[in-house]
Amino acid sequence: MHRAVLRARYCGPLRRSAPPMEMTYGELLGLSGRLHLEKLESEALRGNALGDAHVRPIPVYTPPGYDADASSRYPVLYVLHGYTGSALGLIAGRAWETNVVQWADRLIREGTMRPVIVAIVDGWTRLGGSQYVDSVHNGNYATYAVEEVIPFVDRTYRTIPRAGGRAVLGKSSGGFGSMHLVMEHPGTFAAVASHSGDSYFQYAHPPAFPHVQRTLERFNFSIRAFVEAFEQKNKPAQSDFHTIEMLGYAAAYSPRSATAFDLDLPFDLRTGELREEVFARWLSFDPVERIAHRGGELGELRLRYIDCGRRDEYGLDIGARLMAERMRELGLEVRHEEFDDDHRNVGYRYAVSMPALSAVLDED
Repeated sequence: MHRAVLRARYCGPLRRSAPPMEMTYGELLGLSGRLHLEKLESEALRGNALGDAHVRPIPVYTPPGYDADASSRYPVLYVLHGYTGSALGLIAGRAWETNVVQWADRLIREGTMRPVIVAIVDGWTRLGGSQYVDSVHNGNYATYAVEEVIPFVDRTYRTIPRAGGRAVLGKSSGGFGSMHLVMEHPGTFAAVASHSGDSYFQYAHPPAFPHVQRTLERFNFSIRAFVEAFEQKNKPAQSDFHTIEMLGYAAAYSPRSATAFDLDLPFDLRTGELREEVFARWLSFDPVERIAHRGGELGELRLRYIDCGRRDEYGLDIGARLMAERMRELGLEVRHEEFDDDHRNVGYRYAVSMPALSAVLDED
């Protein structure tokens, strides 16, 4: 385990008398708090079939006043990135966008949200993402998040080290992962937020199946051959992206073994016919399907927040609506919001969810 502060060096004209100028990465992002880059060696991810790194970065934001006050403890918001994302991607600076730590810093500075720590979990895989589930193929990402990342953050920072001091949130696959973790690991978090989270798989996934089948046909139905060719392309086609995405889901939901690319797909590779028994394995992860059997776990939460855009390209607004309905059928309160938006560039919703999450967490 190692700790570091992200730094960027400005190299101007050489001057013998002037020391080099240095800025922390947090300063480049305009943060009043600090951004730390931790490194954690994971046993849960070691030796995975895809050969993905088992040493992962953990960006951690601490609020203004954290270093000056050595006695206070802070709740933690754990953030999960979406498919094709990474922990480092969530802290990247982009034109006309505000990333998650910038939102947290702004909300704290403006007094809209109490001071919190923000920790980002890395779920990247060679196939684009882990869905934050334990998989014999990808590695045990749920175990990594709950049994390795959280204890590390609790050891390293002045957290409130109990469920009441933690919330989890994410967008897209990160929203799915957030719902998965609170249902699969009850007693870990006190609140959850899912922004445009993967759900209602019957709508979200089958439209891509024909494109994926046709693409793999060009590679003689070899998943390995497709992935290796995909990795060599400077600009993959849209059908290639559909395909790598479905392979990522299959690696999470329907792996066949711990051998690389040994996956069951929810359709017949040669004919394209839907394989109901494999798709049923996918549906067993669908939050809409699971909620009815997870009332106890969800009932422990102090806040259940779900949102989506009404023009979501994957139909996830339907899934969000159904998740909220399933929870209400169990007698659970849920905060459900719909935005006039699609699936992309929805980080502004952190300004809604993060203050709500932090408000229900324990005080120091």
